[in-house]
Amino acid sequence: MTEIALEINGRTIRRQVEPNLLLVDLLRQQLELTGTHVGCDTAQCGACTVHIDGHSAKACNVLAVQVDGSSVTTIEGLSRGSEMSTVQAAFKEAHGLQCGFCTPGMVMAATDLLAKNPKPTEAEIRTGLKGNICRCTGYHNIVKAVQIASGQTVA
Repeated sequence: MTEIALEINGRTIRRQVEPNLLLVDLLRQQLELTGTHVGCDTAQCGACTVHIDGHSAKACNVLAVQVDGSSVTTIEGLSRGSEMSTVQAAFKEAHGLQCGFCTPGMVMAATDLLAKNPKPTEAEIRTGLKGNICRCTGYHNIVKAVQIASGQTVA
């Protein structure tokens, strides 16, 4: 067992963890932050996307011990109380979801994209989200949601 200390959604967490515990398992199983989904277990689908020190990362591909001393934000940490983040509200407005399974990872990836590029083109949005797979929507409304979140006029 290894002791780790990190900040998750603004809260300091200290835990004894096995060296091979994945971050996604720490979040879901030990901390009950189930908004971070497990989709493929191979870092291909992006359903487990979180922010580590402000950058997108796939939590199924990161060991909990690797985030010792880091700040982690999950989908639960984006909203402020009952107020959704700009990106979350845009996904709701644009109907950027169907089954909702990929949505937390998409929102996290879109939030990171907009932090780096506040007014991305449609092509830049599609490129920025390419590490996240949606099996339901065809991406049109997801791209529209990111455009709305960036303050762009959408036809």
